[in-house]
Amino acid sequence: MAEQQKGGRPIAASMRPTGGDKAMGSRKQYFRRKKVCKFSVEKIDDVTYRDVQLLKQFISENGRILPRRITGTSPAFQRRLARAIKQARNIALLPFNSRG
Repeated sequence: MAEQQKGGRPIAASMRPTGGDKAMGSRKQYFRRKKVCKFSVEKIDDVTYRDVQLLKQFISENGRILPRRITGTSPAFQRRLARAIKQARNIALLPFNSRG
């Protein structure tokens, strides 16, 4: 007869079942679309502080400028955008924050 092991040494972490195979099969994979620069796609050449509707798209609900990794804008347009948002804030076209 085979003896069943009771107690004794614990199983090493590398030997324990993790359930990783089951978790990978049940998860839905989704396709993340590559972010593109809105200004390049829509052929917008100049970003001005007067275009408040355009600038509001790049401001968070707290009133902060959204980073490039979220919006997908190119570096040159992100610099122009930040400058335009700051100008619009200074002449009170945009709020510095939304709490105020």
